[in-house]
Amino acid sequence: MLEYEPKILIAFAETLSGNTEIFNWLLNNGYPELAALSATLRGSEEASGWLMKNGYQHFVALDQAIDGKKDAYLWLVRNDYRLLATLADACNNKPEAIRWLAENGLQIFIIIAEKFRGFRDNQTFDYHKIHF
Repeated sequence: MLEYEPKILIAFAETLSGNTEIFNWLLNNGYPELAALSATLRGSEEASGWLMKNGYQHFVALDQAIDGKKDAYLWLVRNDYRLLATLADACNNKPEAIRWLAENGLQIFIIIAEKFRGFRDNQTFDYHKIHF
């Protein structure tokens, strides 16, 4: 994710707070993969499928690693996506990951992790909305 300019990463972080205007801007201005990652992190299987089909398997692995799937986390590490593995740890509020990001001048990823945690922590589960 280091290939993205900081302002693009900040925009991506805002989509995790539900900012649909920025989400649509990413989608329509050359960053559909970041819009799809945002949607995937928010639970969209369609977006996850799009990422897989379009060569962004590492973003799907990030989503799964955040959800605690060890195989996905190990895949990130084995395939040299260590930053994404660290981001997954930061999203799960692991102090060593947050510290590493801070020490390496990667505060934007701390912001992304905080935005994600804010989104996740404000979710409520309603068994009436289960889709079969």
